[in-house]
Amino acid sequence: MTKFMQHTKGEMAQWEDTQAKELVKIRASQRHLIYNVVAYLLISIIEYWLAAVSKSQTLRADAFNNLSGIISIVLLMLGLHIAQDVDDDDIIGAKLPEDGYQAHLGTDQRVQFVRWRYETVFSLVTAVVMVAIALSVIIDGIKGLLSSNDRVVPQPIAIVGAGIASVIMLVVWYMNRQTGRKLQNAALLASAQDSLSDAFTSIGTMIAIAGALLFNFTWLDGATSIIVGFFILYSGLKIFFESSLNLTDYFDPKAEHEYGQAILAVPAIQYIAELKAHYNGNLVTLDATLVVDSKMTVLESFQLSERIEQILRERFGIIDADISFIPDPRSFTDKDVHGRF
Repeated sequence: MTKFMQHTKGEMAQWEDTQAKELVKIRASQRHLIYNVVAYLLISIIEYWLAAVSKSQTLRADAFNNLSGIISIVLLMLGLHIAQDVDDDDIIGAKLPEDGYQAHLGTDQRVQFVRWRYETVFSLVTAVVMVAIALSVIIDGIKGLLSSNDRVVPQPIAIVGAGIASVIMLVVWYMNRQTGRKLQNAALLASAQDSLSDAFTSIGTMIAIAGALLFNFTWLDGATSIIVGFFILYSGLKIFFESSLNLTDYFDPKAEHEYGQAILAVPAIQYIAELKAHYNGNLVTLDATLVVDSKMTVLESFQLSERIEQILRERFGIIDADISFIPDPRSFTDKDVHGRF
C-alpha cells in the first residue's frame, strides 16, 4: 500500500472519528434537553393556572414566554435527531455511490454537514413561533390597559408562581451552562442564555406583581405584561436574524481574519486569494484559495494543504478545510509564459 493510500485511509478514519465524537455530543445534548422540556412544561402549567386564579396578566405573559421555550427546545431536539442520522444516503433518501474516495469521504461529509444544519433551520422556525407568541402577548396587554374592567391588582398567589419559575429557571440555566461547556455544544450554551433571560423575566414578573400589590397600581400588571411581550419579541427576532445569517452563509469577518492570519504564518503561502468559513450546525468548515510559488509540485502542495488543515484543526477546531492553490504570477519566467500559455 502506498503512503498516499495510507494517508487517505487515515483521513477517512479521522473524519469517522470526528463524526462519532460529534454524534456523542449531540445525543448527550438531546438527552439533557429532555430535562429542560420537563422544567419548562411544569413552570408553564403552574404559571398559567395561577395567572387564571390571581387574574395576573404579567404572570400569564410569563407563562407564554416559557411556552415558547418548550416549543424552542422540542424543535431543537428534532433538529438534533435529524443530525444524528448517519445512514449512507442523502437527505431525500437517494443512495450514495459505493466506490471511490469521493463517495466514501467527500459526499458523505457534504451530506452530514447538511444534516447538521437542520439544528439552525429549526432555530429559525422557533424564532418565528416566538415572534407570533410575543405579538399575541403584546396585543392582549394593550387591550387590558385600554379596558378599565380588565385593570385589576393581581392576587398575592401570583408572586408564588413567579417565584417558583425564577428558581427553576436559574437551576436550568446552571445545568445548561455546565453541560454546554462540558460538551462544547453551542445549542446548549444558547439554551443556557435563554434560560437565564427567562429567569430574569420571571424575577421581573415577581417584582412587578409585588409592586402592584404594594402600591395598589391597577395598571402595573398589564403594563408589565406588555414589557414581557416585547422581551419575547426581542429574543425571537435575535434568534431569527442569527439563524438567517448562518443559513445564508454569513460568517464573522473577525474570525475569518484570524484564520487567514494563521494560514499566512505558513512560510510557503504568498497571500490568500479567497477565504470563506461556513457554519454546519455547531461545526466550522473552511474553503481557501492560496497563492504559492508556481514551481511547487503537486506532492508539495498536497503536503502543504495537509499541514494547513492540521493547524486550523488544532488552533480553531475547524473539522474540515478545502484548500486549493493557484500559482503566484510573480514567480513566472518568460519561458513559463511562452512554453505553457
